[in-house]
Amino acid sequence: MPLVHALTFDVEEYFQVSAFERVVSRLRWDEYPSRVGPFVEKILDILAEHGVSATFFVLGWIAKKYPKLIRLIHSMGHEIGSHSMEHRLVYDLSPGEFREDLRQSLKLLEDHTGERVTVFRAPSFSITSRSLWAIEILAEEGITCDASIYPIVHDRYGIPDARLEPHRIRTDSGIIWEFPGTALSWMGLRLPLGGGGYLRLYPLWLTRRLFQRVIRQQRPIMMYVHPWELDPDQPRIGGISPVSRFRHYVNLATTEKKLRALLRAFSWGSLRESLASWQSQGVDPDDVVPMSTLARG
Repeated sequence: MPLVHALTFDVEEYFQVSAFERVVSRLRWDEYPSRVGPFVEKILDILAEHGVSATFFVLGWIAKKYPKLIRLIHSMGHEIGSHSMEHRLVYDLSPGEFREDLRQSLKLLEDHTGERVTVFRAPSFSITSRSLWAIEILAEEGITCDASIYPIVHDRYGIPDARLEPHRIRTDSGIIWEFPGTALSWMGLRLPLGGGGYLRLYPLWLTRRLFQRVIRQQRPIMMYVHPWELDPDQPRIGGISPVSRFRHYVNLATTEKKLRALLRAFSWGSLRESLASWQSQGVDPDDVVPMSTLARG
C-alpha cells in the first residue's frame, strides 16, 4: 500500500500571521476585512474533488467568530486540531499562559464539533528548544499528537537537531506523538519543504523531486497550507520588514495550482491517517524518545 502523507491546513486570517504582530495589534483584528471563509470553502471543494481528507488546525479566535465554518469542516469528515487561541508564539508565553490559551481553544473547538480535539500545532512552529516544556502540558491536556517542531535552522523557529521522522515522546503524563515539519538532509544541511513559503517559493518540479527523496527514506511528508495562501488579492499589510513581506507574499498566485498537482501526484490524508499508514509500514512501536533527549536527533 502506498504511504499516506499528512495534509494539513492552518486556519487563520491573512492579518494574523506572527510576522505582522508589531504592526497589527490583536485589539484591531476586528477592524480588518475577513477573507478566511471563502478560501476555507475553496479548500474544502478542492479536497472533495480529489476525495482527500485532511487535518485543519483552527485558531480559537476563528472558531469563536465563525462557528459555522468549523462545523462545516467537521461535517465533511476532516480532522480538527488546535492552532492555539490567539496565535501567540509559545516561547513568548509562560507555561501557565500557554495552558490557559490551549484550554480556551480546545473548549471552543470541542463545543462546535462535539468531539475531543487531540492534535495541536503551535503558531509558527514555536515549540523550540526554549519551549519544550509545552510538550508536557500538551500531554497533560489530552493532546496525543503534536505537529509543532520543525527540525531545521530558522530565525523564528526550529530545532536543528530534532528527529526528521514522526516519533513518540515519553512525558511524565504519558506518550505523545510528534509529527515534525518535513525536511531533507542535503550536503550537511536540512532543507525545509512541504508547505508555507517553501511550497510557494520552490518550483513544482523541485518540490515533487524532493518529496520523492523523502519517500525513498520511508518517511511520510507533511504538507501545510494557510487559506490566505490561496488568496493573491488579499489586502497588503504595510510597515513590515522586506523579509517578512517576501515570505508572506511570494508566489501567492501559484499555491492553488501546486496544491492540486501535489494532490494528484501523492496519496494524502489527515494526520491520524498518515500516522496509521506509516506505522503499518513496520515502525517499531517501542521506539519512544525521552523528553531529555528530544532535541538531540
